[in-house]
Amino acid sequence: MTLRIDWRVSASLLGTFLKWLWVPMLLPLGVAVLDGTALAPFLVPMLGTTVVGLGLERLTDDRELRAREAFLLVSLTWLSFALVGAVPFVLAGNGTLATPVNALFEAMSGVTTTGATVVVDFAAHSRAVFMWRALIQWLGGLGILVLAIALLSQLSVGGAQLMETETQTQDVRKLTPRIRETAALLWQVYIGLTALMVAVLYGLHVVGLAPEMTLYDAVAHAFTAVSTSGFSPRGNSLAAFSPAVQWATIPFMVAGATNFVLIYFVTTGDFDRLRRSDEFRFYVGILALFAVAVGAVLAVDAQFATGEATARHAAFQVVSIVTTTGYASTDFNLWSSAAKHLLFVCMFIGGMAGSTTCSVKTLRWLVVLKSFRRDLFVASNPDVVRPVRLSGRVVSEDSIRDIYAYTLVSLVFFIAATVIVVVDAARSGVAVTEFEAMSAAASTFFNVGPAFGIAGPFASYEPFPASTKLLMTFLMWIGRIEIVPVLVLLTPGYWRS
Repeated sequence: MTLRIDWRVSASLLGTFLKWLWVPMLLPLGVAVLDGTALAPFLVPMLGTTVVGLGLERLTDDRELRAREAFLLVSLTWLSFALVGAVPFVLAGNGTLATPVNALFEAMSGVTTTGATVVVDFAAHSRAVFMWRALIQWLGGLGILVLAIALLSQLSVGGAQLMETETQTQDVRKLTPRIRETAALLWQVYIGLTALMVAVLYGLHVVGLAPEMTLYDAVAHAFTAVSTSGFSPRGNSLAAFSPAVQWATIPFMVAGATNFVLIYFVTTGDFDRLRRSDEFRFYVGILALFAVAVGAVLAVDAQFATGEATARHAAFQVVSIVTTTGYASTDFNLWSSAAKHLLFVCMFIGGMAGSTTCSVKTLRWLVVLKSFRRDLFVASNPDVVRPVRLSGRVVSEDSIRDIYAYTLVSLVFFIAATVIVVVDAARSGVAVTEFEAMSAAASTFFNVGPAFGIAGPFASYEPFPASTKLLMTFLMWIGRIEIVPVLVLLTPGYWRS
């Protein structure tokens, strides 16, 4: 038997990625210098990643990335980023993040833009550590977006290639024939949205509508809102700020979960693409439907004293969960069972393909619904040929099968993870109800962040046993890169001819 994959190509490209990781570490290092806190948590990994990256890069001069090498590169990039991201947490040596398992959990939650945290005492950690925590989410948000356009869509991962059909990504490729140029356009949109949010949040502080919103908080929350990630340097998330901040954050979460190719064309004045996009209309409709439903339940329950508070918290939490951002404007653990179960359903939706969001994504659900409606029609009209169309274009049957397979495998993973969480918690003597286990499994696998019960919005995943946290770390990793790249690596046929 001979290897059909040249792992050196993947390792060499991974080395190029690692050798440049010192650059983003300059930001938390600068915060540490300003605050007079420890510099070693950032200086050590800056040196280590540079040396390791240069070593890996020299393994081969071959830079041709074929499908097999691409699967390996995608998986290793996210795993190595999480491992590097955990180093500053361990070296800082404070609080729950000093434990290697907890540090890896937190770092994987960061780079996969999940937002699930094991932090218990927020006062124990420096501002530099929290800035690194926010920054890796911001980098992970754009990273998966570039991968989706550059690699995943070409590898037919769970129907990700449909992004081209829905947003006319090939038009971008005509403008930018190389992925480097396409990535540069996406960077411009991403940085522009982030800078705009910093200006809006800090502007609210300047005019007196957000007295608690410092420039540091504005930057940290802009990093984690546009990337639909959800980490906050505050223990009670966005509940620490005024209603004006919560209202202002909603459109940025929505934008972060909107296809960035569409946003790019909107910035060029082509607003008609939004109107023609079936997925965008479906996405906005889902947000509106669940916001109204949750708001109605909260109003009936008289959960809040005013209509404004009811509307704000309903809209904020629905947008936060659907877009997989995971912020909290209030402790929704205290809501009624009906409201909490509506939010639980939101965990399975996700935003648009080609965005920073996670979960199943609205594009897949839209194709599932359209194909199911088509199948019902054909069942009663067997002689009729009726293709599934998306924004006026025919969706291939291969893509539909990919989407059905991905959706089914996702649900199987969720169910299996729920069972393991329940069994492992019982083995370790941790009291976890079935609903808490379901929400924790869904939240980590679909990269949402907060769950219910012991891992609720103002709580932490720290009480779970180490074995469960390692399982959830794996779930965040495999869920973020859409299952297939990791599963392919686990098949013997991948490594053998």
